[in-house]
Amino acid sequence: MRLIRYTYPTARSFSPVFARSPWAGLENEIDRWFASTVTDLAAAAQPQRFPVDLYEDKDNTYVRAELPGVNRADVNVELVDGYLTITAARKTPARDGQPEQSVAFTRSVTVSDAVQTDKISAHYENGILTVTLPKREEAKPKKIAISVQ
Repeated sequence: MRLIRYTYPTARSFSPVFARSPWAGLENEIDRWFASTVTDLAAAAQPQRFPVDLYEDKDNTYVRAELPGVNRADVNVELVDGYLTITAARKTPARDGQPEQSVAFTRSVTVSDAVQTDKISAHYENGILTVTLPKREEAKPKKIAISVQ
């Protein structure tokens, strides 16, 4: 629930003939309240997000996603146009007269051009998805020797 602070409209008229009534701002306040409520409902209808960690070492970049309670068959990983997209669905079985419920999750991260797309691998264990993105040889850090003269 979102609380909205109401401020009483003030009359700001330069002429006493056209003084505003205290109810003049009520329509604007109702419109603002309605718009914020509809926005909250629209956001609730969108797929939910889940935590993702990005880290790298010398050879690889890793994307680690926490997906507790999600079956391996309900996880999908794809790389399209430089975006790694992870989608998952958690299904709650039907019980006590309630129908089966499903919640969809999605998350996208940008992948750099320095990744070998043909060698990407994914591993899912105990609710943790780890996607390994190997770096190209030219993108790996190289040690440069310093000569003393």
